[in-house]
Parts: sequence; C-alpha cells; structure tokens
Amino acid sequence: MTLMNVLVDFARTGRIGPLRCGMPLAEAEDLLGPGRPHPAIQLIPDIEGYPYAWDCLELSVTRRLVSGISISLRPGSTTRLPSLVLPDSEAYPSTVLREDLLAALDAVDCRHDVNDRLTFGGQSSILTHPANVCAVFFTPHRDEQVPRRERLYLGAIHKHATASDADARA
Repeated sequence: MTLMNVLVDFARTGRIGPLRCGMPLAEAEDLLGPGRPHPAIQLIPDIEGYPYAWDCLELSVTRRLVSGISISLRPGSTTRLPSLVLPDSEAYPSTVLREDLLAALDAVDCRHDVNDRLTFGGQSSILTHPANVCAVFFTPHRDEQVPRRERLYLGAIHKHATASDADARA
C-alpha cells in the first residue's frame, strides 16, 4: 500500500479504509486511537465542525458524527498517517503532482471534473464522481522544496458528508 493507493481509493470511494462520513466519532477513535482535538474543541467541548487530527489525517465532527475527512500534504516534505490508513509506514514523501493523481484516477476509471469553486489564481481543484471527493492542487510555497516550482502539487484531499452518507449510517 502506498500513499497514492490511499489517495486514489479515497477519491474513488469517499472512504479511507473503514473511515467514512456519517460514522460516530467514538467508532473512529476506537479504530484510530484518541485524536488531537482542535483548540476550539478543547475550549468548548461540544462545538461543531472542528477537526480531530491524527497526523495529516483530520476528521471534522458534527453532533459527534464524522462530517468530513481530509488529508493535508506539504509538497517537498513527508506525510504521516495512522497505520490503519497506511499500514507499515512511518512517513511517505508528500509530493504528489496533479498530473500523477489524475493519471492514477483515470487508470481506475474514477471520473473527475474541474471544481470551478476552488480553481482560481495559482490553484486548481477537481471533484471525483460518484464519491464527491475534492482534491486541491497548489503551486508550491516559497519554503517547499520541489523540483519544478511551476507545477501544481496536491495540498489537500477531502470529503464532506452528504445526504447519502446519512442514509448509509441508518
């Protein structure tokens, strides 16, 4: 299993292993261990929509249910993910070119379209179908060490709960 496998499977299915939108936070924590809550949650324990983090994996929570899943990457550095997500890994290089992810999605027949809402300036975004996973690509920041600065690199891939996610947990 590689980071690219995890990204493609997430884009195609909307799940990361057993993690899915609509699942109870308690179930996710049983699988992943206790998450690191966002500081807002630490101040106001029942505040909604803020993430719990496990290294580069974040789960947003609303009404104690997972309402969003995201993986954040920094081109030129490494990505750490829980072993449930990426077994037998300490860290993986997190430099993922836009064209490499798109080619991997095409190879498994995962449809994707440009996401006009998040495509502007120095960034580009796609939305996968039918999973509705959004991948956002950026030109690298000044401090990110990448071989080709003019290229677009994956910065985040995320999914937010939909009505069908609510139906799936019922």
